[in-house]
Amino acid sequence: MSTLKGSCIIGQSGGPTAVINASALGAIQTALADPRITHVYGAAHGIRGVLDDALYDMSLEDPAELARLKYTPSSALGSCRHKMKDPDIDDTEYRRVLEIFKKYDVRYFFYNGGNDSMDTCNKISKYMLKAGYECRVMGIPKTIDNDLFGTDHCPGYGSAAKYIATTCMEVYQDARVYDMPMVTVIEIMGRHAGWLTAAAALATAAGLGPDLIYLPETDFDQAAFLRDVKALYEKNGKVIAAVSEGIHDAEGRFISEASTSATDGFGHAQLGGLAARLADLVKTELGCKVRGIELSLLQRCATHCASATDIEEAYAAGAAAVRHAVEGLTDKMVGFRRVMENGHYRCEIQLLDLEGVANLEKKVPREWINAEGNGILPPFIDYATPLVRGETGLPFENGLPRFAKLKKIRAR
Repeated sequence: MSTLKGSCIIGQSGGPTAVINASALGAIQTALADPRITHVYGAAHGIRGVLDDALYDMSLEDPAELARLKYTPSSALGSCRHKMKDPDIDDTEYRRVLEIFKKYDVRYFFYNGGNDSMDTCNKISKYMLKAGYECRVMGIPKTIDNDLFGTDHCPGYGSAAKYIATTCMEVYQDARVYDMPMVTVIEIMGRHAGWLTAAAALATAAGLGPDLIYLPETDFDQAAFLRDVKALYEKNGKVIAAVSEGIHDAEGRFISEASTSATDGFGHAQLGGLAARLADLVKTELGCKVRGIELSLLQRCATHCASATDIEEAYAAGAAAVRHAVEGLTDKMVGFRRVMENGHYRCEIQLLDLEGVANLEKKVPREWINAEGNGILPPFIDYATPLVRGETGLPFENGLPRFAKLKKIRAR
């Protein structure tokens, strides 16, 4: 394929993670260093920034400040949850994207996100091809949910898993301060896939974690849950249960009392309140002290507890997207392949077709969950352990984290 010279846009989409900015940095630094890319733009709030002609000139950022993105949480360029329509039904927004691409001579588009973001990436890629406008489009994976299809794991998951396991270990210690019986219910993110909640099993494997773990991969039986808790309570006096926000009954209804509230831009129900609901059920059943804890957004922004492995892999994913695009590839998502040699873990980059990953979800294998559906088996521990290794290089000033402070100068 012939050399393609032009500008690039890098956008972030969906829920933030502790390492999404590491991916952005990998893409930005690689693009700035490549002579085939004439200008490097960051889209303000994902695809919305493209539609609104709100782009940042990344070449005007202080390189030292830019480098701090590697240890800065959330989405520094801004994110969005904007679902683009099927272009065969309404191509208004796609024509606008093409207009902006032509205005800035954009020949490379990199979109960093999860399932829905890959759907957006795929639609734009196919539209540009149909319109006859040469633009190489690459997806950069991101999701703490770890549910992107085709890749062994996703940037963002290792750090969230590490935070969850660490927090469960700390809650375990706290729950044993007083000489009184108590049940603790910890609610962890995960709508349809239980990878995050399963991470609590890392704490259990260390001897300081939940006694019971429930994932959305199996149906949740409320009566069985209460029996499980009661049996352990009567035996030990202390019980910790970790539950995924997306657990559901045999009919597929979310147990969460908030499941019928608002929805996001992609029509997904906003879940929450599950820990409090189950805590009330346990208190009514056992009449004991019960504490409900919802980790909520803390799971996706805890850069102070990030995995060094996750940070480096996230950076590598962003860099690989740019490198492969300028070499002539398009319509792909960067993925990870796990290699184990003599017991040592290594991650290799692989490229996946966008159409093959968009809108598909990867679940925790049923064989990694015990028969009762209330615990996690050793194969998951073997899977997750390498992903949480290593400590962050986050710098501190006056005892507090020093995050990147970008100037975000608008392109004209």
